[in-house]
Amino acid sequence: MTIPLPNRELFIDGEWKAPLLNKRIPIINPSTQQIIGDIPAATKEDVDLAVAAAKSALSRNKGADWSSASGSVRARYLRAIAAKITEKKTELGKLEALDCGKPLDEALWDLDDVAGCFDYYADLAEKLDEKQKTPVSVPMDTFRSYVLKEPIGVVGLITPWNYPLLMATWKVAPALAAGCVAILKPSELASVTCLELAEICREVGLPRGVLNILTGLGPEAGAPLASHTDVDKIAFTGSSATGSKIMTAAAQLIKPVSLELGGKSPIVVFEDVDLDKAAEWTLFGCFWTNGQICSATSRLIVHESIATEFLNKLVKWAKNIKISDPFEEGCRLGPVVSEGQYEKILKFISNAKSEGATILTGGSRPEHLKKGFFIEPTIITDVTTSMQIWREEVFGPVLCVKTFSTEEEAIDLANDTIYGLGSAVISNDLERCDRLTKAFKAGITWINCSQPCFTQAPWGGNKRSGFGRELGEWGLDNYLSVKQVTQYISDEAWGWYQSPS
Repeated sequence: MTIPLPNRELFIDGEWKAPLLNKRIPIINPSTQQIIGDIPAATKEDVDLAVAAAKSALSRNKGADWSSASGSVRARYLRAIAAKITEKKTELGKLEALDCGKPLDEALWDLDDVAGCFDYYADLAEKLDEKQKTPVSVPMDTFRSYVLKEPIGVVGLITPWNYPLLMATWKVAPALAAGCVAILKPSELASVTCLELAEICREVGLPRGVLNILTGLGPEAGAPLASHTDVDKIAFTGSSATGSKIMTAAAQLIKPVSLELGGKSPIVVFEDVDLDKAAEWTLFGCFWTNGQICSATSRLIVHESIATEFLNKLVKWAKNIKISDPFEEGCRLGPVVSEGQYEKILKFISNAKSEGATILTGGSRPEHLKKGFFIEPTIITDVTTSMQIWREEVFGPVLCVKTFSTEEEAIDLANDTIYGLGSAVISNDLERCDRLTKAFKAGITWINCSQPCFTQAPWGGNKRSGFGRELGEWGLDNYLSVKQVTQYISDEAWGWYQSPS
């Protein structure tokens, strides 16, 4: 299928601008390994321009144009963006499937969520007006105290390639709703739809400089953004290693950050479940989005009494997944995003085998696909807790398995990780599910499912999975500063010092 790729530049101060050093990065279709276009590659010089544009937009007309405007003003723009996303859904879905290898059905589903997220934060922007001057009860009747919520200011948003436009929206929508101005730096591996977001902002007349979009490499564009003295906050989704570097850079300026990082999440399956239902959720939790999910429940912990039967079910279900070009009808597993990721995942599988694990199914390229970065859904057994495959995030369609005999053992295995993003338990005993929910050391727990995500509910992790919460009202709070205002309301003098008169 031939899909024309728009030829875009950087989006700075409401205009398309070529990178000052005229650098560009090739776009490689992960299904064919062919170069299909290119994107601009920003450098520090472009970052400086974008930050200056954002800073100017923040204070333009003393903030009346954006930062201190009524939330209802910002809401109108957010709703207009949502409407444009819906209008262009089919086109954007095809671009995303082409750019990152996501099955088209998934990409279209993501775009519904993108539009929904902009609409949701439009509602919260309006409600923000009502929450201003929220009174605070104080113990002295000579004082009146209240709270103002103000935009943090200029924010840098650095986003990943697995959900290119959706992960960008999780940051852009609440940041703009709060009255912040932003510089978005999407991953160089999948930036096409984020550049189309820039075109949408231009079409709806978003005030210039409010949202600037810079594509480029992490060291050349992301690092200067994270360390820029005029950027007031960084919000990052990506690897723990990069998150640590961003934290280090921000620490030099005492700059707040919110981080959504890696994961190695558990899914615990007890013996009292419907095996087919549990099998589908187990596979969905690990193989959705071609296995490239930070919250993937990629460590299956299954009760020993059903392990053999359940694994047989899993293999049958896994072999029934349609692996194909993302545009083929019924595709449920496309290619991983790049050659680098492809080689990295195969190395994980090879290491697991050399350490003594068993590749129960999958583990290589599908025989019917000679080109593209395709990897079969892979299930690995005979795993020990010291193996790399148990401890490290693969970020691909790879599920590793251990068995347990007692609830306590299951909890210990589930928490045996440096990460703490997602967790899941599948059991018909809801009291047991409640016990495990409380015992899991993770920011998210799913009961009798895996991976559902709603704009209204908080999203984020613990431990090395980062800190801060996106989505819901918590996502808006990420971009707001709380100001205490206290007024002395008595007619009497304060009377602490003796008057000279």
